[in-house]
Amino acid sequence: MFDDDYNEDEWEPIEELLRRYELVKNGEGASTLDEEEFEAVIEYYFQNNNEEQALLACDIARTYFPFSGSILLLKAEILTQAQKLGQAHRALDEMEQYDANNLDATILRSDIYLAQFRPDKSIEHLEEKSKDFEGEEKSELLLELSDLYDEVEDFEMVFKTLLRVIKIDVRNEEALQKICFWAEFTGHMEESVKLHTEITDEDPYNALAWFNLGAAYQGMKNYSEAIDAYEYCIAIDEKFEFAYRNIADAYMRIKEYEKALEALAKHLEIGKPEDVIFEAMGYCWEKRKNYPQARYYYRQASQLSPQDDTIFYKIGETYAREKKWDKAVKSFSTALHLDKENASYCMAIGNCLMEMDVKSEALVCFLNAVRLKPGTKSTWLALVRGLYLSGYFEEVILQLDVARDHCGDKGEFYYYHAAALIELGKVKEGAIQLENGLREAPKKLKTFTDLNPEYILRTAVAELISRYKKK
Repeated sequence: MFDDDYNEDEWEPIEELLRRYELVKNGEGASTLDEEEFEAVIEYYFQNNNEEQALLACDIARTYFPFSGSILLLKAEILTQAQKLGQAHRALDEMEQYDANNLDATILRSDIYLAQFRPDKSIEHLEEKSKDFEGEEKSELLLELSDLYDEVEDFEMVFKTLLRVIKIDVRNEEALQKICFWAEFTGHMEESVKLHTEITDEDPYNALAWFNLGAAYQGMKNYSEAIDAYEYCIAIDEKFEFAYRNIADAYMRIKEYEKALEALAKHLEIGKPEDVIFEAMGYCWEKRKNYPQARYYYRQASQLSPQDDTIFYKIGETYAREKKWDKAVKSFSTALHLDKENASYCMAIGNCLMEMDVKSEALVCFLNAVRLKPGTKSTWLALVRGLYLSGYFEEVILQLDVARDHCGDKGEFYYYHAAALIELGKVKEGAIQLENGLREAPKKLKTFTDLNPEYILRTAVAELISRYKKK
C-alpha cells in the first residue's frame, strides 16, 4: 500500500533511481531494477500526482516481474484513486491468481465496491473473505467490516462484528474502545457487562476491559458497581484519563461530591485542562454550597470556552443563591448576550430585577420570555407572578386568558387567578378559581399560599383548603 508520508529528504537518492529507471524504460544500458526499486519509482510518481507515469512504471515492472502481486496491487490502487474502478477490479482479479488471500487487496476491493455505490456487495465480499483469514489479519478485516455496517446504519451488526473481533483478541484496543460506545448506543448494556466480566475474569489486568465494564454498569445506573470497575481500571493504569472522568460522574450521581472532586483533580493532573472538567468541579462545589469556589471553576471553564452561555448562567445562579442580585444579573445578561433566544435567561434576569425592586424592567424581561416561548407554561407563570407582585391584578387575569390559549388549562393558572380576584375584592369568584386549582392540581397549592400567606387566614379559603385536604 502507498506510503502517504513521502519524505522530501529522500529526493536525492530517488533521483538516482529515477535516472536508472529512465535507462530501463528507454532500453538503454545493461542494468535493471529489482522489484522493490520498481515499487519505489511507482510510489514516487503516484505521490507526485503523475498517474500516467505511475501506471506506465507498473506495466514496465510487470515485464520483469510478471507474477508480482505487490506490483498489481499498486496498479489497482492507482486505478482506484483515478476512479477507473472496472480496471482496478481486473487488476485485483489478476493479482488473486498469484496471491489469493492478501488482506490489502481484500480491503481495496471492498473500497472499490463502495466507490461504485455498492455497499451491500462490499459487505458481502468482506464477510465471505473473513473465512480465509486468521488471527490479527482477520481482526483487521472485521474492524473494516464493522465500519461498513456503521456506514449502512446496521448498528446491531456493528456491535456483533466487534464482538467477533474481541473473541479473536480480547486485547484488541480498537475493538474494545468501539464496543464501549456501541453497547450503549444499541442498548446491549447487560450483554456488555457479561462480556467484560468474562474478559476481566480471564485477563484481570486488562484496564480497557475494566473501563468498559464500568461504563456498562454506569449505563445501567448501577453506580456503585461502576465505581468498583473504574477503581480496578485506575489501579492497573493510573493515567487512564477517561476512567477518572467517568468515576467522577458516577460519584456525582450518588452525590459523593468530595470523591468526585478528587477524581476530577486527578484528571487535571494527568490530562490537558478541559472546560467540561472545570465545569464539573464547579458543579460539585455548588452542590456543596461553596459558591465562591464553584464560581472559580466555572470561570476557569469559561476561559477555555468563552462562547458557552450555559457557564455564565451557572455563575449567575451561584450569585442568585447568595442573593447577590446585581452580580447575578450581570452574569445572566452575559449568557443572554451569547444566546439571545433563550427564554430561561430572560426569566432569570427578570427574577433578579424583581428582587431588586426594579419591577418595570423585570416585566419587560418576562414579556420577552413569553415572546420567545409562548407555548411554555413556565414563561407565563413568571410573567403573571411578576404582574401580581407589581400589583397589576386585572392584567394578571387578562394574561392568564392568553396563557390558556397557548398552553391550555394548568393548575397553577387557577391559583394565580384566585389570588388576583381576591386582591380585587372578588372573594367568591376567587374561591371558585381556588377550588378549580385544588381539584386539578392539589400539590401545587404552595403556588397560592406563597403569594400571600395571609390568604389562609380567611375563613372561606381555610375551609375550602381543609375540605380538599380531608379528601
